[in-house]
Amino acid sequence: MPKPSCYTLILCLFVLNFACISHAQFSVVYNFGSNPNDPIQPFYAGIISQGQDGNLYSAGYGGGGSGNGATFRLTPGGVMTTLWGFADNGDGAVPTGGLILGTDGNFYGTTYDGGFGLTPYGTIFQMTPSGGLSTLYDFQDGSDGALPEAPPVEGLDGNYYGTNCPTCNGPKATGNGSIYMITPPPSFTFSVVYPFDGTHGSEPMAPLILGTDGNFYGVTAYGGTNSCSCGTVFKVTPSGVLTVLYNFDNTHGEIPIGALTQGTDGNFYGTTTNGGPTYGLGVVFRVTPKGKLTVLHEMGGTNDGQAPFAGMVQATDGNFYGASAYAGPNGCGTIFKISPKGSFSVVYAFDNTTGCLPYSTLMQHTNGLIYGMTQTGGTGSLSCAPGQCGVLYSVNIGAHPFVSIVQPFGKAGTTVEILGQRFTGTTKVAFNKVPASFNVVSDTYLTASAPAGVTTGFVTVKTPRGTLKSNKKFHVVP
Repeated sequence: MPKPSCYTLILCLFVLNFACISHAQFSVVYNFGSNPNDPIQPFYAGIISQGQDGNLYSAGYGGGGSGNGATFRLTPGGVMTTLWGFADNGDGAVPTGGLILGTDGNFYGTTYDGGFGLTPYGTIFQMTPSGGLSTLYDFQDGSDGALPEAPPVEGLDGNYYGTNCPTCNGPKATGNGSIYMITPPPSFTFSVVYPFDGTHGSEPMAPLILGTDGNFYGVTAYGGTNSCSCGTVFKVTPSGVLTVLYNFDNTHGEIPIGALTQGTDGNFYGTTTNGGPTYGLGVVFRVTPKGKLTVLHEMGGTNDGQAPFAGMVQATDGNFYGASAYAGPNGCGTIFKISPKGSFSVVYAFDNTTGCLPYSTLMQHTNGLIYGMTQTGGTGSLSCAPGQCGVLYSVNIGAHPFVSIVQPFGKAGTTVEILGQRFTGTTKVAFNKVPASFNVVSDTYLTASAPAGVTTGFVTVKTPRGTLKSNKKFHVVP
């Protein structure tokens, strides 16, 4: 890790393009390309999900044997298992988006390429934790859209909602992209929720997120009402009513690629890869549910990096963690943290050996560690040139273990799935301090029934090693 550029009791001035380097512990968990058939070069959105077994699940852009990408399972200790190597024989190719865990215990994702069509435009798939893959939909570049770069997210109705981006990294297809809905197996019913028209946004590369109000929120990389076509922030209902919350104007950012994240304050936080009032190298922003946007930090390039493609995560310490893909002290990008009010510091500067081009979205495991991936760098050299395979890394911010609710919405009687660790011997589960009946399925997974009289609040799990608190509130819905 680079020597910290500032120390305790020294005042860090966050001016121009200077940023303090903090003292979190960085580790390379796995070097992609270390073994045959490894996934390599994870790309954006690069969603990493924690499974019911406590392991990490995601995908790599390439590798997997045929070079068309692969899904994988990785233990927090770094044991890699390639689950499915895409062969582009109907199963798809190039799974850029990563994987999202569903309430059925399976994972959902997309491929940017491949499928059954004569001209492949990507697929939507379901994958079991053991690696069994089912293609749910094959894009045709018609009214359905094409070329999805992000996995779908589960809505309150149990259906999955996602985006596609037909001209991204192309152009290879037509249109402005769309928001779609697909029902889970066994029905596989597909429908377009909203087709973008350019004025309301174009080319949504990031995954949607489910807001606490039950609606979906996202960004488009381009489009909007400003002449720069700098992108938008939007809200869309499950029935397809879309509202543009903000039109980027370059000064306040341009080309948002990473997913939004909703903070504990109810506001949404994100990044743009370009734009800003001074340098044009990207910004970190906050936007309210009503559309008031504030630039919290402008990337300066020299120390803090530039072009934050990665989606951020709000960790249990209250800060947001993200990554800039380029520049920084070593020219390979940085990991940063930023408070909801904009206090910014660099956590780590990549040096190629430890990774380079961190495009992928960050996540926090219930063990307290933050995980992410880089597209290149590292020491792997199989299925790619040396230093071009990428890494999966962790950042220890000193956070305590916690529990995570798979779908933090419901009402009394709802079966709620909870992820964590050391659940064996659990004696109590409570919703906002109200005791609930529960079932310990494994040491890393339990279910609980939302109790009568449940109100919105945190969930706690009392284990032999102490009480674990959820990182997000369970929200009661009508």
